[in-house]
Amino acid sequence: MFSAGDDKQVKCWDLEQNKVIRSYHGHLSGVYCLALHPTIDILLTGGRDSVCRVWDIRTKMQIFALSGHDNTVCSVFTRPTDPQVVTGSHDTTIKFWDLRYGKTMSTLTHHKKSVRAMAPHPKEHSFASASADNIKKFSLPKGEFLHNMLSQQKTIINTMTVNEDGVMATGGDNGSLWFWDWRSGHNFQQAHTIVQPGSLDSEAGIYALSYDVTGTRLVSCEADKTIKMWKEDETATEQTHPLNF
Repeated sequence: MFSAGDDKQVKCWDLEQNKVIRSYHGHLSGVYCLALHPTIDILLTGGRDSVCRVWDIRTKMQIFALSGHDNTVCSVFTRPTDPQVVTGSHDTTIKFWDLRYGKTMSTLTHHKKSVRAMAPHPKEHSFASASADNIKKFSLPKGEFLHNMLSQQKTIINTMTVNEDGVMATGGDNGSLWFWDWRSGHNFQQAHTIVQPGSLDSEAGIYALSYDVTGTRLVSCEADKTIKMWKEDETATEQTHPLNF
């Protein structure tokens, strides 16, 4: 397991012994996002020093510092084929990187606000990116703009994730958890997280979301220091939860 934090540190953990076995030194400020390459043993981290750093997992060496963003790199994902690295930043742009040369392949400038969250579709060649103005969908590998999602969450979206069934979940700073139909961009369910008893209502922020391997359960990490697991409501029917397309 890999973790990154506001203390500039990036760590690799041995989950059998529950201890840190490697640290990756080089970030000049807090680290906000990380991703593991699906086929090569490299780790990507982005942070407040406006750089996405590429690390060799085994040797702990920094291979590249992907520089080009003008502000914090707050989201990153990675693919086996070009563009292998995609970063989103507080400078409102999304950049595609050529991992062989450590250079920018292209820059997407569609958003008006910080791109804090991105999610590639597990099967299709497309990804979504979220900012406080709206959620947009782009094709891969070229990055053509496809469409906006049909509603606005009206909050800062910190995290998003998509499962193979095309259910996209987005988590907001105000504790809102919205579910979207990937294909149409329709927002079919709006939920709100349950604040941990004893914590403040203002602590209802969702910082990270991930589906489990089956794509049926959703795991959220939240500002009230909890990790919550969500499952589908088996009793839900088209009558009790109508999808107003």
